[in-house]
Amino acid sequence: FQRLSKIKNINCNLPEGAFYIFPDVSGFYNKSIKNSFDFAEQLLENDFVAVVPGAAFGDDRFVRISYATSLDNIKEGIDRFENFCKKIS
Repeated sequence: FQRLSKIKNINCNLPEGAFYIFPDVSGFYNKSIKNSFDFAEQLLENDFVAVVPGAAFGDDRFVRISYATSLDNIKEGIDRFENFCKKIS
């Protein structure tokens, strides 16, 4: 949570007991990333991180990230997520 919150243009609330986090990525929307589906697709294609578009849960500003995995995988995923965000900002 703390690392995601420090990424420029990411707004994120502390999860309340779930195994996923729901950051607002709409600060990255532009001509090529128009919605959560575009964000998720480009993140997967460019940095090999899979997230679920928030539109599937009723809010297109967000993506859903599961952290039901090892700490090493979480760290690697956040590193890649952060790298992607830096490239597109």
